[in-house]
Amino acid sequence: MSSIRRASRTKLTAALGLTCAAALTLSACSSTDSASIESAPATPVDGPITIVASTNVWGSVAEAVAGDLATVTSLISDPSADPHSYEASPADAAAVAEASLVVYNGGGYDQFIEDILGSEGKDVPSVDAFTLLDESHDHDSEPASDEATPEAEATDGDGHSHGEVNEHVWYNAEVAAHTAEEIADKLGQLDPDNAAQYTANAETFHEQVHGITDVTAKIAADHPNAPVAQTEPIAHYLIEESELDDRTPEDFKNSIEEGNDPSPASIAATRDLFTSKSVRALVYNIQTEDAVTQDIRSTSEAAGIPVVEVTETLPAGMTYIEWQTKAATDLQAALATAP
Repeated sequence: MSSIRRASRTKLTAALGLTCAAALTLSACSSTDSASIESAPATPVDGPITIVASTNVWGSVAEAVAGDLATVTSLISDPSADPHSYEASPADAAAVAEASLVVYNGGGYDQFIEDILGSEGKDVPSVDAFTLLDESHDHDSEPASDEATPEAEATDGDGHSHGEVNEHVWYNAEVAAHTAEEIADKLGQLDPDNAAQYTANAETFHEQVHGITDVTAKIAADHPNAPVAQTEPIAHYLIEESELDDRTPEDFKNSIEEGNDPSPASIAATRDLFTSKSVRALVYNIQTEDAVTQDIRSTSEAAGIPVVEVTETLPAGMTYIEWQTKAATDLQAALATAP
């Protein structure tokens, strides 16, 4: 897979401004703080229900709830696309503004959706998965005003993070379950005649989520506080729910996520985790690999430490449940075979 690096949020906001100016169906856009976005009321609609999701991750969750009673469109499904820096097209903006319901990640991850909702999508009901984190997260944390970043975290004396607020909430299966329930609630308001079916579908989805959390609970029981590393904090909640100890230097993983070059010291410290066999697995985001992360992977493999591949969007042909079950079981298998 080709190398992808993060673009700045400033570039994204500027690009979206140009996009909105170009859209004939939309008026001027403005950058909107994520904390100010609130869902519009959902009232019964005539005609087909259309759901627009920011990524195919949330599109899959919406499909599980809607079944064949609504049409779901995911704006990002290309595995090479980076939602952090995605530049919305005029067609994307129009789709959001005209949708019956919008489902997105929130927390600044898919900022282009929040910008459209804050400008031309004010009347569109929406579900923000990030706001549901408190219902699923055992640690005390407060959502950030613009985007959740690792600055909002608690650390212990060794510098390792605990209870970090992280925007990649789809790796918390219980957040996905609560998102499904919120989608069902909104769809029930939009389509009261089928409200019971939406609720039943969300309950089925939640039952399937238990298959994922059963795996993470087994990891926690079999490998308590096992040390691991990751190239960037994508699978933060998978690691946290498995009660593992992320030893990755903060400067390294945060620099990679932001598209910056990690300091030589943090690169050396990260490589040392593998050469000294101080960790038992590497969680590796294959969608944002570059020369630095590829070197870390090579170092891990040379040391005989297993690599667990993760992604930010759904691989072709997989549902959310299948994808996250695989991520959890891959992590479980890696720890079982680690030196």
